[in-house]
Amino acid sequence: YKVVLLGEGKCFGKTSILLRYIENSYVEGRPSTLQASYLDKHIVINDDDNVTASDYQRSSLSPRRGRREAQLSIWDTAGQERYHSLGPIYYRDAKGAILVYDITDRPSFERVRNWTKELRKMVGDNTKICIVIVGNKLDLERQSRVVDTDEARTYATSVGAGFGEVSAKTGYGVEDVFVELTK
Repeated sequence: YKVVLLGEGKCFGKTSILLRYIENSYVEGRPSTLQASYLDKHIVINDDDNVTASDYQRSSLSPRRGRREAQLSIWDTAGQERYHSLGPIYYRDAKGAILVYDITDRPSFERVRNWTKELRKMVGDNTKICIVIVGNKLDLERQSRVVDTDEARTYATSVGAGFGEVSAKTGYGVEDVFVELTK
């Protein structure tokens, strides 16, 4: 399944979220992504226990009743305005989208609204695409939060999207976002 990570550039954490999920790593001060790239992740979906993600390549799990496997091809896009015109290329054939904003930066949340509209326009309103809106930098919540959790959750619900908040730095909530996406 093709999944795209969307959001503005300027270090809001798309690449950091992806690398935390795929490699369980975090690099402080990672530069903005300047081109699209993608990484694959094999997951096991356990229908009895909702979804559990694991690196299927390294596991000894075999498919059983109530279990299925999937491969996510996760595309990390350059969010800078100068690359915006390339968006439709990345959206094509996507089955899922994670729209990232920074909980300490209100304009990044406002731009998620634009990304949502653009995504719906490009893939079509009737296309089955799972969207999850994700607030990043939860580790800075106490000192710097400016986007209220309830406001963001309400918006996500209003557009038929899932919602989550994460810290790419600590890893908190990252796995849950991808679980939400694969339900």
